[in-house]
Amino acid sequence: MIFEGFGVGPMDSNCYIIGCEKTRTAAVVDPGAEGGRILRRLESLGLTCKYIIITHGHIDHIGALKEVQQATGAEVLIHKDDAGMLTSPAQNLSLFMGSMLKFKEADRLLEDGDKIQVGDITLEVIHTPGHTPGGICLKVGQDLITGDTLFAGSVGRSDFPGGNHNVMINSIKTKLLVFPDSTRIYPGHGPSSTIGAEKRHNPFL
Repeated sequence: MIFEGFGVGPMDSNCYIIGCEKTRTAAVVDPGAEGGRILRRLESLGLTCKYIIITHGHIDHIGALKEVQQATGAEVLIHKDDAGMLTSPAQNLSLFMGSMLKFKEADRLLEDGDKIQVGDITLEVIHTPGHTPGGICLKVGQDLITGDTLFAGSVGRSDFPGGNHNVMINSIKTKLLVFPDSTRIYPGHGPSSTIGAEKRHNPFL
């Protein structure tokens, strides 16, 4: 499996590329900005993007969605409870940041437990509401992409429309902390960590 993450844009949101070495197909998770950079990295890795997966619909995670989708023809996937954020500048918060980001509707609406097949790689959708109603994490092999739900030493904000702190903490405790302590987490911002480290040191948990 090819797995790469890198920060993009002024908010340094983490974009992830997951690729199958056998089929050379890939998924891009959260193309928040710098679409050209994401596309160049796909090309340098020799990968064809099949899916664009959105962990949640805020501007800093979808800013380069149109550019990447139009260049690759990839299907756009988002949880059903965040679907409206793609088509509403108010919901995706771009309206309040001096832009009006509005995209076409997603090609596929996700639900908890859904599987996304990328060549020989199976990604599992874990619905973790709280930061947004339709926030998701992805199980990738033995690791987790946690979006803006769980960070190294912190948790996602809950003061945006649709956010709920208690719901988010419940999502983390019942959906994420049940994984083995050795499970590595790759969040939407900042460095990676492990479930064990967050159990021991995260002050919000």
